[in-house]
Amino acid sequence: MIERAVKKQVLRLAKQYPVVTITGPRQSGKTTLCRALFPAKPYVSLENPDNRRAAVKDPKQFLADFPNGAVLDEIQKAPDLLSYIQGIVDDQNKEGLFILTGSHQFELMDSITQSLAGRTALVKLLPFSYAEIYGLNKKKHEINKVLFNGFYPRIFDKKLNPTEALAFYTSTYLERDVRALIQVQDLSRFEMFLKICAAQTGQILNLSHLSNECGIAVNTVKSWLSVLEAGYIIFLLRPHHKNFRKRLIKSPKLYFIDVGLAAYLLDIQDETHIKNHPLRGALFETFIVAEILKNRFNSIKTNNLYYFRDNIGNEIDVLMDMGSEVIPIEIKSGQTMNNDFLKGLNYYRALNPDVNQSWLIYGGDKYYQEDGHKICPYNKMTEKIIAI
Repeated sequence: MIERAVKKQVLRLAKQYPVVTITGPRQSGKTTLCRALFPAKPYVSLENPDNRRAAVKDPKQFLADFPNGAVLDEIQKAPDLLSYIQGIVDDQNKEGLFILTGSHQFELMDSITQSLAGRTALVKLLPFSYAEIYGLNKKKHEINKVLFNGFYPRIFDKKLNPTEALAFYTSTYLERDVRALIQVQDLSRFEMFLKICAAQTGQILNLSHLSNECGIAVNTVKSWLSVLEAGYIIFLLRPHHKNFRKRLIKSPKLYFIDVGLAAYLLDIQDETHIKNHPLRGALFETFIVAEILKNRFNSIKTNNLYYFRDNIGNEIDVLMDMGSEVIPIEIKSGQTMNNDFLKGLNYYRALNPDVNQSWLIYGGDKYYQEDGHKICPYNKMTEKIIAI
């Protein structure tokens, strides 16, 4: 088993809270992590129809079989259990009783906030990070292969062909999760919507474009995007609110959580196809932004990522809002440093003189500083960014 970066945090939280809730996309490793960290606890999957039937029919009796708590997988399948769990943890006043997992953040979070507010720690487990798979400070792996493979654990655990594995993943997701959340009569249309979203990864969200391309209403686009967010397929990077008296773009940017899934949906069948692909830069940016997000979540920190773009095209890919300061990060897939790479950072630093540090993450292999900016290769990103 590849050790997860969030392991120590989960164990710490289980000593501080009666319930730990772990959410994340399907096949991100939630079940494997829970069973490895809490081997003494009974494990119950609510995907199992018999378990789910028992939990829904008589929640009190179902939980009575676990006086010392349990790992309850896919808790959103039986949300009424949460009210009874609340009563149990209040009565026992004991830490680490229940470990809950769920793949739908909207459904699950609504139930959690109603029943377990203040009683549960929340952990978001995304697919593997670059450091978890390839290690820190080790040889840089070929970036096209990294982008093609993506980071879903099963691909690495079983040494699967990424194209086949992601095809099965997409079909399973469409059949199980999409139909559970919304009424989609024509799944092929939703699959086309997924592919068009993949072609938009790393770009500013254009609802009208998605509507026209798919032949669906804008409100349907919004609904389907919510489903993709709920299932941790995509996330939306919001524009930073400070305007510096500039006219700023107000729409979010769309990113896929897993770059390999985006590559698959773009019909990339082989890592060699990425080298000259017109969206290679967007895929590299998707990979880096998701890595920064994973680093935040693995440290049990909130999403503090934004972007900056004004109406004349000046842009910063990522702004980390630390409260006391804002850290701009530019992302370039090129391996050879180019002065144009720093153009956006120089512009933003002139606009916001309070910036103390700024970063360029690129496809090269040297870490150094230039003109006050930290130039960081992607394979050392986690090691460097984690110190922020």
